[in-house]
Amino acid sequence: MSRHHARVTANPFRAARDYRLALWLSIGLLAGCGREPPADSAVEAVRATPLLLTIETQGELRAAQVTQLAVPGEGFTSRQLVWMVPDGSRVAKNDVVARFSAARVQLEFDKALHELERNRLARLAKEAELALGEHRLAVDRARVESELAIAARYAQAEITAIARNMILDAITDERFLREKQAVLDWREDQSAVRGDAERRVLEARQQAVATQLRTLAADLGALELRAPHDGIFLLSADWSGEKPRLGAQFFAGNDFATLPDQRALEVELRVPQLEAEGIAVGLPVRLHPIGEPAQGFEAPITWVAHAPRAVSRHEPMRYLVFRVAVPEAVARRDAWVPGQTFVGQVILKSSARALSVPNLALLSAGDSHTVYVLTPEGPQQRRVVLGARGPARSEVLEGLAEGERVLLLPTARDAE
Repeated sequence: MSRHHARVTANPFRAARDYRLALWLSIGLLAGCGREPPADSAVEAVRATPLLLTIETQGELRAAQVTQLAVPGEGFTSRQLVWMVPDGSRVAKNDVVARFSAARVQLEFDKALHELERNRLARLAKEAELALGEHRLAVDRARVESELAIAARYAQAEITAIARNMILDAITDERFLREKQAVLDWREDQSAVRGDAERRVLEARQQAVATQLRTLAADLGALELRAPHDGIFLLSADWSGEKPRLGAQFFAGNDFATLPDQRALEVELRVPQLEAEGIAVGLPVRLHPIGEPAQGFEAPITWVAHAPRAVSRHEPMRYLVFRVAVPEAVARRDAWVPGQTFVGQVILKSSARALSVPNLALLSAGDSHTVYVLTPEGPQQRRVVLGARGPARSEVLEGLAEGERVLLLPTARDAE
């Protein structure tokens, strides 16, 4: 009993070559099958045989969960890379993966400290100035009050006691001193208001400098980048494709590297759109790293893209992308890392006994499929119900019986 094994590669020309090879093999196998087929037609006898329909594919190992690592620091401060672990290194949680130098931040921190000290001295000077002003006002107020008391006493004296002109001068002095006292009261109030305003300005400046100092201190304390969990340290490329290098300048918050979580790895695969029929979640896939078949494993498809897409602007062919989760124990056993290339087989159908026909024998119109069966009266068109469909063969559920012969590459002329 023969075993039908349909395979497909990412190369459409190779797939076409495989179809032609299957056609000629079928013609050769039918050379001793009893009744001779028409001279200009190729046929295949329908047999219930072990059936394995697969699609060959290739993809890359990736992490399902990736942590983005940014340059440490606050704001848009600049820093220089002075050390880092090699790209692709395996790191553990809390390991230091990069160190930075922030000479400019240190300079700004020193300037802020100097500004804070200047502000402190300015506050002391202002307090002394305000205290001196208040002292002078107090002296003037005491002098005015003393003179006012004397003037008031003479202004109320009897005319028989002192000369009239002295009384008039005392009255004038009393009025003047009372006006002067009112001016001193106003100056005292204004001095208090102005003093409070100047104190608030100096306090606000001190708070701003203190906040700046705290930010700069946090920047100076954030010159090490640590791994938040176990994983593989992978540097991120910038818009020009360049990866970080020692001595380069970076701004805090910029993307620096990624840390794929090795506890959740998956292989992202793709097949050409024309060969992707039947790809669905749950189908088993046999996978192994390229060149390492002994490290193979089998797992189901966990995700399929909604629609095929182009993978490169330089290649018009569209591909269907799908993913297979990798068991954590298998990945740890073989020490796999993201970026490795994997090859695999999507198992569309695996049966110990099933009927199938080459896709070359099928005529399809939407969901309807027919074949031409050779009968004693000649070719007869017959509708069939298909099961799993591979790139080269398809399972037949209804419409054919074992031993019947179908035409390959049928045409309308075969029905005549």
